[in-house]
Amino acid sequence: MHKDIRLHGQIFDRFEYYAIVAGEDAHQRYFFNAAEGSGAELRFFSPGNEFVISPTGIRHAGNGGSFCEYMFGVDQPLADLAKADVINRLIVYGAHTGDEGATLHFSEHTGGEIGFEKIFFEGNAVVNYFFFLSSPRFPRDLPAQQEALIRAIGKALKRSPAVGNQDENTLIGEVLGLLDDPKTLFFLFKLINTPHREYYETFRRLYFKNKKIPDGDFALLTEIAARHGIDRYQQERIRIDVMYKHPANRRIVDEYRNILIDCQRRGEISSLENARLTRLKTLSVRNKIPGALFYALDEALKEEKKLVGPEERDYIAETRQVLAGLFLGEREIESVIDREDAVKLLFAKKRAAEDRDHTFEEILLDASKACDEKIRDGADISLLEGFSQIITYFDRYDATSQAINQLAFMETVRVTEEMVRSLIGNRAAFESLRPGLFGELFFAGLLENKYLGKYGRQKVTTLMNGLRLIEENRLTVADLLEQLQAIDREERLAITLLAQVRDRIRNFYSKYATKADQEALKREVGDDLRHRKVLRGDIPDRLFAETILTIKKEAIYLHSLLPRIIADRDTALREDFLENSGLDRFYVEELEREYFELNELEMEGLYQIRKGLS
Repeated sequence: MHKDIRLHGQIFDRFEYYAIVAGEDAHQRYFFNAAEGSGAELRFFSPGNEFVISPTGIRHAGNGGSFCEYMFGVDQPLADLAKADVINRLIVYGAHTGDEGATLHFSEHTGGEIGFEKIFFEGNAVVNYFFFLSSPRFPRDLPAQQEALIRAIGKALKRSPAVGNQDENTLIGEVLGLLDDPKTLFFLFKLINTPHREYYETFRRLYFKNKKIPDGDFALLTEIAARHGIDRYQQERIRIDVMYKHPANRRIVDEYRNILIDCQRRGEISSLENARLTRLKTLSVRNKIPGALFYALDEALKEEKKLVGPEERDYIAETRQVLAGLFLGEREIESVIDREDAVKLLFAKKRAAEDRDHTFEEILLDASKACDEKIRDGADISLLEGFSQIITYFDRYDATSQAINQLAFMETVRVTEEMVRSLIGNRAAFESLRPGLFGELFFAGLLENKYLGKYGRQKVTTLMNGLRLIEENRLTVADLLEQLQAIDREERLAITLLAQVRDRIRNFYSKYATKADQEALKREVGDDLRHRKVLRGDIPDRLFAETILTIKKEAIYLHSLLPRIIADRDTALREDFLENSGLDRFYVEELEREYFELNELEMEGLYQIRKGLS
């Protein structure tokens, strides 16, 4: 068993450090000294190696390097991103890739100096590690030492969960175990940004409660950031990292990443893979997963080789053409954009959103810059007015799309009068461009989506018809709001009822086929829901019957159909069940995932079965 000596301290109450020297004879070595005064430094050393912690940062010389846990969404080499087990960033002093980009080369120049701000900007925002090794088995030549070091422990440092868990005991054991030399000393230095840690831990505690941050709690985060002067970039990368690590988010985002990695290796995205990616984005709406998690992956992977199919290029070319016309003197005397072109841009935005193609946003950003330059150089102000009108339509599109998708796919979403009135205003704006445009943009494809569940479909069709009736003065906003809220109340009760009935059947009512068993079950669940103030009267007979039928269908699928589907790869049988059972596809896919995990089956088998069905 190794021995270690640890030193702990703080720098201006902003940075915290732990210095650890581990090895069988660590307690017999003299390895550090401390200077006194305002510029006090703490110096750690061994023959040929040095690490200095100063009030402004660190200095290093000799062998070693730094490592930290990758934060989700930050710059990560594709080679690391493509390997699910690579979770840590490793920098080895003096190492660089050659012109061919694949082979590592090592130089004598391993010394350097890094300020604290740069450490936590380029590495992990909260915790970073530095290290060097003292071993008589290492060659004297520095490049050879670094090569020997990376061959011995590089793979482990890039994959060890102990780094993210901040488990130094396990980490030390892994490193010394790989070196297997009783005379080796492992010098490990942990640097912590304490303001960032406070922001990270507070955001994690609040977000993990219910996957959202109420306004009151967000004010607390704002206060922490203001008190410590945490810039917006660091706040954003901390929030994204925390959201990714929520278990419900991570599973879906990792599947999305794996699909993109496969596509990136081939240099193209097929229509089948686009369908799978779309399914996951739809599922993310239902599970309240922030779009920023997917945008980071799209940027890192899809844009790497411009992974867009030929069928996607037409709307991008059309977008360039319309926006270019705005700046070529064609419309500089007009204050509004042509209606036909506005419609083209809206459909292009819709296609880009469906295909996760950020080229559209890049073109829009370039057009915005061009508009600013034209105005600066003396162009008519009507040019800005015309471009602003485009942006207004895009903002209306984003707000409408978000509201309708939440109604369609997110369970128990709260419907408000403000939401309904906003949709009425946006509908009028789109209909002024072309009658029927609102339905074409937001309802046509949505109603054909296989993942649109029973209650989502009810809410969407009620909204679609209600907005039309309001325009015809045949329905009031209050009436439409009540209809939507009634569907929402039933959905909430149905979800609670299904969970309660399923739980009791699993534990108490293994046989529930008889009328007597069902009546007893209904009374027991009703009493419990009334006691918890979830229900006032009796459980509606129709809703209870639908719940029992859903559980029966679930049992048939899990115990009879799914084993056959897996054994025979019978995707047609699966699709037939999904089409005719009336069960929510998201619900069935969750059952499938639980089945595979319970029976310890390879998840790739499930993905293969689902191919072509999304």
